[in-house]
Amino acid sequence: MRTVLRRPDFRLLFGGLLASMTAESILLLALAIWVKDLTGSNGLAGATIFAVIAPMMLAPLVGWFVDRYPRRPFFVAANVVTAALLTPLFTVRDAGDVWVVYLVAALYGLSSITLGAALSGLIRELVPVELLAEANGLLQTVRQGMRLIGPLAGAALYAALGGWALAGIGTVGFLTAAVVVTALPTPRQVPPTVRLRWPAELGAGLRHLAGEPALRRALLGYGLGSLVMGFSESLIFAYVDQGLNRDAAFVGVLVTVQGVGGLLGGLCSPALIRRLGEVGTLAAGVAFFSPAALALAYPDIRLGFAAVLLAGVSIPLTMVGLHTLIQRRTPPTLVGRVAAATQAVVSGPQAFSIGAGALLVGFLDYRVLFALVGLATLVAGTYLWRGRHLSTPTGTRRPKPTGPVLPAPRRPAEDAAGRSGAHRPSPR
Repeated sequence: MRTVLRRPDFRLLFGGLLASMTAESILLLALAIWVKDLTGSNGLAGATIFAVIAPMMLAPLVGWFVDRYPRRPFFVAANVVTAALLTPLFTVRDAGDVWVVYLVAALYGLSSITLGAALSGLIRELVPVELLAEANGLLQTVRQGMRLIGPLAGAALYAALGGWALAGIGTVGFLTAAVVVTALPTPRQVPPTVRLRWPAELGAGLRHLAGEPALRRALLGYGLGSLVMGFSESLIFAYVDQGLNRDAAFVGVLVTVQGVGGLLGGLCSPALIRRLGEVGTLAAGVAFFSPAALALAYPDIRLGFAAVLLAGVSIPLTMVGLHTLIQRRTPPTLVGRVAAATQAVVSGPQAFSIGAGALLVGFLDYRVLFALVGLATLVAGTYLWRGRHLSTPTGTRRPKPTGPVLPAPRRPAEDAAGRSGAHRPSPR
C-alpha cells in the first residue's frame, strides 16, 4: 500500500477522504440516537437507517448523472452539496422536528450513492490498473478502522454537545474533503462519451453487469450470500442474550473485535488479489463468513471472538475484490453507472436480509439460523470460487515453457542481413 501512497495525486485524494470518512462514521449512528432521544421510540430510531438506505432505488439515475461530468470537479461539488444538506439539522429542536432528521438522512443516503459512484471513477482515473487493488485495500482498511472509533465518537459527541455539534462536524468534514480534492490535477484527456438516448444510458450500467462474465458471476454469488449475511445483524443480539447470557452492551465488544478483523482483511486484500484475482478474493471473503456463522451457532465466548474476527476479515475482502473488478472490467465512461448499479443490486438483498433476520429470529432458534447462514455462504463462496478463472490474478507471471524452445522463423530481410554480416539477431 505504500506504493500507491507515493503518488502525490492519490495522497491528496486520500487526505480528503480521511476527512469525509470521519464525518460519515460519526453521523450515521448518531442520527439514529438523536431520533431515539427526541421521540423515545426504537422503531423511529431504526427508521433513520431505513431513510438512508431508501434512495438506493435511484442508483441507476444517479450513476447516469455522475457519468455525464468530469470526475474531479463533480466529486468536489458533491462534497460541497453534501455539507449543505446537513445544515437543516441546525433547526431541530424537539420531537416535532424529527421529519427534518429523516429528510436529511434520505438526502444523505442519496449523496452517499453519488459520492461512491464518483469516487470509483476518480480512482480509476488517478491510479494505474496494477495499483487499483492497493488503493481500494487502503481505503477499506481506513474505513474499517473508522468503524472502531467513529460510532463511539459520534455517540460521545452527541451526549456531550448535542445534535448540532454532529451537524457542524459533518459539514466541516465534507467541506475539507472538497477543498483538498480541489488541488488534484485535472486529467489531460477525458475519454469521449457516446451519447445515447437517455433510457438506454440509464440501463447501460446494468447491461454491462449482465454482459460481462466476471461481473455477472460476482454479483450473482455475492447477491446469494447477501441474502443471508444480513441475518447476523439481528442474530448477534440473540447470541449474546440467549447463548452467552450477557447484556446487550456486550455486542459492542464483539463489534470491536470484528473491526480488528476488518483492519486485517483490508491490509491483506491487495496481496490476495495479486494471488487469486478479484473473483477469487471475493469468493474468499464470502466463504470466510461460513465458518464464522457456523461457530456462532455454538455459544462459546472463545469461539465467538474467533468467529466475529473472521467475519470482520471477510468484509473488506468482498468490497475490495468487487470494487477492483468493477474498475478493471468497466470502460471509464461507464464506471459511475456500473458502480451505482452494483451498489443497488448488492444493497437490496442486504436490506431484505436484515429485515428477514429481525423477523425470523422471533420464530426460529438463532442457532438454526446461524447454521443456515453458514451453509448458504459456503454455497455462494463455492460458486464464486469456481469462477475465479474469469479474473486473472494481477501478480501472475507468464508460465515458462516446459518443452524444447524452437527458434522463431525469421523474416526474409533478416536472412539477407545475416548473410551479409550486417545484422545478427540477439540470442533468445
